[in-house]
Amino acid sequence: MTSNPEIGKSVLAGGILTNYHDTGEGPPVLLIHGSGPGVTGWANWRLTIPALATRFRVLAPDMVGFGYTERPEDGRYNMENWVSHILAFMDALGIKRAHVVGNSFGGGLALALAIRAPQRVGKLVLMGSAGLSFPITEGLDRVWGYTPSLENMRGLLDVFSFNRSLLSDDLARMRYEASIRPGYQEAFSRMFPAPRQRGVDGLASPEKDIAQLPHQALIVHGREDKVIPLASSYKLFSLIPRAQLHVFGECGHWTQIEHAESFNRLVGEFLGEEVKQI
Repeated sequence: MTSNPEIGKSVLAGGILTNYHDTGEGPPVLLIHGSGPGVTGWANWRLTIPALATRFRVLAPDMVGFGYTERPEDGRYNMENWVSHILAFMDALGIKRAHVVGNSFGGGLALALAIRAPQRVGKLVLMGSAGLSFPITEGLDRVWGYTPSLENMRGLLDVFSFNRSLLSDDLARMRYEASIRPGYQEAFSRMFPAPRQRGVDGLASPEKDIAQLPHQALIVHGREDKVIPLASSYKLFSLIPRAQLHVFGECGHWTQIEHAESFNRLVGEFLGEEVKQI
């Protein structure tokens, strides 16, 4: 039987048995995945992990409520609990400080982490990031309102990706099957219930706090993103003093997959500058 590549190591983080991948050596880089149905750290970052692991220690956990990390039956899913889970995960592995790369939902968590515990974060990479309040897009409403079916998953893949050559039946089936694992849909449906504008606002950090971040930040966005509006990244760029912005054309919400080689090179070079800061 073939082993499941999504299952890595496990550690108890804040009382939550957490599934994570830990690859490479060097300054630690924490990858925080997005919130799509069926997502795991490995599924989100499978093309990024090996590229960054040539220079860094790369850690990709499944956040509480997602993937193969424990789902407490009485679990409450909100910003405070997710950020607490990240800090507990870092503490459990003895990581005092890490560069943080956040995708979408994970970008919102990365921003909140940097605001709440700035000394724990080196550099920030925010890709198609949440973290500001904006009118919810039709695409994001479909993602968070997903109900399990193969047809619905195919439709979501079309929302995520500009390049339709990535949208194979095998990928749709894999993500659909992941979304119907026992307990997954029950947890997912509790995270961002209607009206889902509250979910956007719940992941937002105060603009005045974002404007005071001391960290160097790389902001990355796909021009054709249907999930998080490009305008949100322009706003983050205007707020964060030490920020740079890179926009990929012919790219949807999956920059790290649709433009994997360029994304990995961009992030690796950004994080690799002045690595002695860690």
